[in-house]
Amino acid sequence: MDALQTFLHERATDGLVSWHDQQQAGEQFNRPVAEVEETILQAGLLPARYQRNQQMISTEQQLLLFRSTVAVIGAGGLGGYILEQLARLGVGRIISIDDDIFEENNLNRQLLSSPKNLGRVKVEVAAERIAEVNPAVTLTPIRALLGRDNGAELLSGVDCVVDAVDNVPARLELEELCESLQLPLVHGAIAGWYGHVATILPGEGTLKKIYRHWQGGKGVEAQLGNPSFTPALAASFQVGEVCKLLLEQGRPLRNRQLVFNLLDMEIDEITF
Repeated sequence: MDALQTFLHERATDGLVSWHDQQQAGEQFNRPVAEVEETILQAGLLPARYQRNQQMISTEQQLLLFRSTVAVIGAGGLGGYILEQLARLGVGRIISIDDDIFEENNLNRQLLSSPKNLGRVKVEVAAERIAEVNPAVTLTPIRALLGRDNGAELLSGVDCVVDAVDNVPARLELEELCESLQLPLVHGAIAGWYGHVATILPGEGTLKKIYRHWQGGKGVEAQLGNPSFTPALAASFQVGEVCKLLLEQGRPLRNRQLVFNLLDMEIDEITF
């Protein structure tokens, strides 16, 4: 056992290492806080921030989450909630890809938006927020439009991709890109009181089936708008799917589409 592990074991209480001691270990041993977190988990201990995960996620699984890389495409309504939930869950590396800035019409629903952030680049705000929420998580902000020309480079080393874009053409292109790169994709879309979620493995082509009747235009969200609560719900479903994929647990929404209607409080499933 090296000196850092000895330090951590001496300060752990019931197998938990406090944030204070995690910080102190980084300072004393001149290690980044992310490296200290990995050492804690490797030692069979648990950063105290994750103690409420323990009944469903083992320490070994928490280490697996920490060593995972998830790319989130879009940092707006869905993306902001997804990014924060992934960081709080303990996913160690997150890539946030979006080319947009915050505008006033984002303030009603986008978690990362605020009056002081108007005009700022969304992914840069996301990086600041995640550093504040969980400093052990590494968020890489990329201000770009993801597409066929840059997809292979931007998604290199990724374990899972999350769709938080706001238009049908971008979703269909993203599905094709993930299929070519052999990456799982967790899709979500919202409009007004409604939304849906699906998990797609390479070759399944679920989005082509969902949008088989699409004839152009941005999509129904352009007509129905979005309130504050719909993106939070869809994002939570999506992060749950990501967690299952990374841990290889449960039954993902493969070849299925979960559809929710909050106006009538109904949840349905469509199979393909």
